[in-house]
Amino acid sequence: MSDSRPDGRPDGRRIVSSRHLAEGEGWEASEFEYGLIIAYNAFTRWMQRCMTAAGMPELSPLEILVLHNTNSRGREKRLTDICFILNIEDSHTVNYALRKLLKLGLLDNEKRGKEVFYKTSPAGLALCMAYQKIREQCLLGTLPATGYDGEELRRIASALRGMSGLYDQASRAAASL
Repeated sequence: MSDSRPDGRPDGRRIVSSRHLAEGEGWEASEFEYGLIIAYNAFTRWMQRCMTAAGMPELSPLEILVLHNTNSRGREKRLTDICFILNIEDSHTVNYALRKLLKLGLLDNEKRGKEVFYKTSPAGLALCMAYQKIREQCLLGTLPATGYDGEELRRIASALRGMSGLYDQASRAAASL
């Protein structure tokens, strides 16, 4: 599907995942969504392969995210904290991930009243550090060649956070229909 810019110059092909979502006004949102789809799939594939190289091939992308989030800043986290930070509405999936990480010995937990607090175990910390070293070697070492400097990455991250708010708002609107 080709289009032209408002000034009449050719704009090239629209790269979208579903043509029917790219018809008419706002087709650029479909192009953005396709970018999210391929970035998400590449990112989850990267996380799993990096974690495999670190020595733990059996973790899913969600379990990897939960492990890193639990390890973040060396602070204990509750289920609700992890769900909030990762913007996950379905706490059952995070709870399942926490149980698996506990079973693998990567997390420790402590119940205080009605709340359960999680923290990385020594094995979980060692795994996170191994992941970090592989990330530095395989990913961060290649970033300068992309032309994206720290400021550009921060700008992109800010835009993604802003867009996530729009999608959250739209999901609430759709739920009320």
